[in-house]
Amino acid sequence: MSGVSMAATLLAEPIDDAVVDSPFLPPQRNALRSVPACGRPRGEDLDDALRLGRGMRLRLLAAIRALLADESLVGLGDAARLAAVVLYAKSRAPEGRKDDLQSYIWGAELGRWLGMTASTVHHDVLPVLRQRNALHTRMVINDEGHPVGLDCLVMPLWRAHQGGGAAHPLALNKAELAVLLRLIEALFGPGWAPEDKEPTPPGLLAGRTGKGAATDRLGLLLMVLNTRASGWLQLCGGSVRKKEGRGAATLSRLLGCSPSGARKVLARLTEAGVVARQRKATVTRMNGRGRVMLLPVARAYGRVLAPVEPVSGSGTVSSQRPDGAVGDLASGPDAGALATSGVCGAEAAVKAGDRERPDGAEFHADHASVVTPVSSPPLSGGFSGEGRGGEGRRPEDVCVREDQAVGGEAAAAEPASPVAEVGPLRGEKPGKSAVDEQGGRRAAGTRAGGRLEAVAGGKTRQQGRADLPEDLGLRVALGPVAWLWAGLNRWQQDHVVKAVNAELERLKDLLMQPEGAPRLLADRLTDRLEETGGEARVSSPFGWITRRGLVQRPACSDVRCDDGIRLDTGGDCANCGNVIHIRRARRVRIAADINRELPGLGVAERRQVLEERLREYAVAEAEDFVWRREQARAEQARREKARAAARERGERERREAAADAVRQALACEDCGQQRSAGLCEACGYRRRTEAAIVEAGLVAATWAADLDDAVDVAAVAAHVRATLEADIETTHQQFLQLMEPGELEANPTAAASVLAFNALQAVQQALPEYRSSALGRLGSAPEADAEARRAYKTEQNRRWFRANPNGADAVAAATKATDAARERTAEYLLATRLEQLRKRTAARTETVAPAPWSARLTELAARPLDGDQAGAAIA
Repeated sequence: MSGVSMAATLLAEPIDDAVVDSPFLPPQRNALRSVPACGRPRGEDLDDALRLGRGMRLRLLAAIRALLADESLVGLGDAARLAAVVLYAKSRAPEGRKDDLQSYIWGAELGRWLGMTASTVHHDVLPVLRQRNALHTRMVINDEGHPVGLDCLVMPLWRAHQGGGAAHPLALNKAELAVLLRLIEALFGPGWAPEDKEPTPPGLLAGRTGKGAATDRLGLLLMVLNTRASGWLQLCGGSVRKKEGRGAATLSRLLGCSPSGARKVLARLTEAGVVARQRKATVTRMNGRGRVMLLPVARAYGRVLAPVEPVSGSGTVSSQRPDGAVGDLASGPDAGALATSGVCGAEAAVKAGDRERPDGAEFHADHASVVTPVSSPPLSGGFSGEGRGGEGRRPEDVCVREDQAVGGEAAAAEPASPVAEVGPLRGEKPGKSAVDEQGGRRAAGTRAGGRLEAVAGGKTRQQGRADLPEDLGLRVALGPVAWLWAGLNRWQQDHVVKAVNAELERLKDLLMQPEGAPRLLADRLTDRLEETGGEARVSSPFGWITRRGLVQRPACSDVRCDDGIRLDTGGDCANCGNVIHIRRARRVRIAADINRELPGLGVAERRQVLEERLREYAVAEAEDFVWRREQARAEQARREKARAAARERGERERREAAADAVRQALACEDCGQQRSAGLCEACGYRRRTEAAIVEAGLVAATWAADLDDAVDVAAVAAHVRATLEADIETTHQQFLQLMEPGELEANPTAAASVLAFNALQAVQQALPEYRSSALGRLGSAPEADAEARRAYKTEQNRRWFRANPNGADAVAAATKATDAARERTAEYLLATRLEQLRKRTAARTETVAPAPWSARLTELAARPLDGDQAGAAIA
C-alpha cells in the first residue's frame, strides 16, 4: 500500500498543536514496538483465551472496572468507553520508564475493533476522548512524510502509574495485558490474515457491526469477566423488575445503563449464540429463578451445556412458587384445586403466566396446610378396613399394600407379605405393574406361578420368583429387599443375582472374615432403604437395587470405605477424618487469604467470597481428580500393552528358537554335512565366490563385449573366470605354504572353510578393479563425450561467466563440470548395461533345483580319489 492510500485510511482531521506536543507522550520516533498479534502461540485454540484462572479473572475485572470508573470516561458513550478499553489492552507495560505506556493503532483498525466505520471513529469517538482528557494521541509519520498511524496514550493508565504505582488496579504487567488483549481478540477481535504468519481468526462478535455493536461487545466482555468456570453469570441480588429479569438487571449494572436497554443487549447476544438463558428446575416443575450462561466460557472449560429454554426478551417470565407456598398463591379457576390436590396446582400455576419472584420479595400470608391433620383413634394396621371388625382383617378386594403410601408421598408402613393376593380396590382400575427393565414396557397382565404372560407389543415375559434364591448367602444379603425382589421379573432377578454375587466376591477380598460378606451387604441395603424412606418409595426396584442399593459409596480414596464406615472393622474411617481435617484447614487458609486481600468486606460479602472460592477450589480439585484418573487409566493401559507386547515377543522368540533348532539340524544342501543348518560354512563361501565371479564377468562385458552378441559376452565372462580362478589357485598355494604339514588333515572341515574364504577374498579384491576399469572405459564412450561437451558449454554460459567465457575461472569451472558429467554418464551406462546383461542371462539360464543328497551319492561314488584321499581311505 502506498503512503497516500494508507493516509486515506487514517485520521482525516488535523491534530492540534496541544495534542501533538503533549507533555505526557515521549518524543516521536520512527519505529514502535507492537504487542504480539493476539498474545497467544500459533495454532492455539481461541477457547484457551477464555480459560482464565480465578486470580487472573478478578485482576482483569478490577482493571476494567477501574478504567470505566475513571472520571474522564464517566458519562461517555459505549463506543468511546470500548475504545478506551481496546487501547488500554494494546498498551505496553512500562519497562523502566513510566512514560512508555502508549499504544499504536490507526483509525480504520480501531473501527474494526469497535464494529463501526473509520469515519465514525474519527468524528464521534476520538474527539470525545480527547476533549475529556481521556486520551492523548500523536500522528506517526513515515520517512516520506505520510501519516501511518496514531500513537495513543490512555490517560487513566498514565495517571495510575503516576499516582498509585504498581498497587493501582490499572497497573497491569506485561503478561496480564497480553492475557487481556488475547481475551478481547477471542470475543470481538477483527481477525487478521498476514502473508508470512498463521492467520488469526475473528472473534465471536466480529461480524456484529453497526448500531449497538460497541455496546454488545463491551457487555460481553464484562459478562465474561464476571463469569466463573461453570459458565453461569454471577447475577446480582436484591429486588429486580419482573419485566426485565435478573439477567438484564445484572447487565444493566455492569454497563451502567437502564434495565430495558440491558434487556435488548441480552436479547441480541442470545440471538448471536454467545449467551443462553435458562431457569432452574423446581420440585413443583414450575419455572424457577432465571440464569444466564456464557456459552463460550462453558465450552472453553469443557462444561456440559444445559438445555436452554426459550425466554422472551420483552414478555414476562414464569414465576417460581416455593415448595411450601399454598392457598391463594394460585389464581384463576384452578385455585380451588389447591386445597385438594396433592400437587398444589403446579400445572395451573405454569399456565397462569411467566413471572419471576425477586429473591427479596415476601410471600403471601401464611395459610393452613393443604391437608389438615385430624386426630383419630390409634389403629394397629392403618388400612381402610381397620374398624370393621375385631379380627382386623381387610375387606374383600382390598389391595395388599393399601396400608402403605401411594406415590411415595407419605412414610411407608411395614411391608406386606410378598405372596399376598393383589387385586383392584373397590371398583378402581387395576394398578399397572412395575416397568419391565429389559423391554422398557409395562406388562399387560401378570399371573403368579412363573407363567409366561403377554406384554405390550405381542411379546411374552416370565414373571419372577416370589421367594428368594435357595443359596443361603443370597437369602441373607437380599433379605431387606424381599418385597422388591418379588416385584422383579425373571430376567431382572437373574441380573440381580449376578450383581449380588459379584459384590459378595469383592467384599470377601476386602474382609478379614469372608463369611461376613452377606451380612455386611444386607446392612448396606437396610441403610439405603432408610435413606429412601422405605420400600414403598422405590418406584423402580431393579434400578434401585442395581444402581443404588448394591453400589458402594466411598467417601474417600480408601477402597474399604463405605459412607465413612470401614467395611472390615465397622468403625469410622480414619482416612475420611483426614479428608475432613484437610478441608477444614483449607477453609481456614482461604478465609485468611480473603482477610488479607480484602480487609474491608462485610460479613455477608466475606461469606459469599469464601463460598465462591471454595466452590472454585472444589471444581479444580474434581477436574484434577478426573485428570489423574484418566492418567492412571492410560498408564494401566500402557502397562497392559507392554505386558502383552512382552508376552508376544517372548512367544515369537520361542518360536524362532524352535525353528532355528530345527533348521540347525538340517544337512548341507551342497556337500551333505550333517547339522549344518541347510548350508555349511565352506559351501556358503563357495556360493558367494561364484556369484562374485559372475558379477565380475558381467562388469567386464559391459565395455569389452558386444552386448547383443551372446557368444562375445560368454567369451569375456570365461576369460574373467579363468583369470580369477588363477588368482584363487595362487592364493591357495600361498596359504598351503604357510601351514604346517598335517595341520589341514587334522581338521578337514575347518581347512575347507578357510580355503573357501580365501577364494572369496581374492575375488572380492579383484571385483572393484574390474568396476573401476569399466567406469574408465565407459567414461570415454560417445555418450559420455556428448554429455561432457554439453556440460562444458552450459557452465561457460552461466551469467557470471558470460563476460569472459574463456577466462581462467570459467575454464576451470567448465572442466570440473565436464569431469562430473563424464563420471555420472559412466555410472549410468554401467548400471544400465549390467541390468540388461542380468536380464538376458536370467532369460537364457534355466533355474534347476539342486538334486537331493541321496540322488547325488552315485555320482560322487564314481568320482576318482586323489592320492591323499586314497591313502586316508586305505588306512
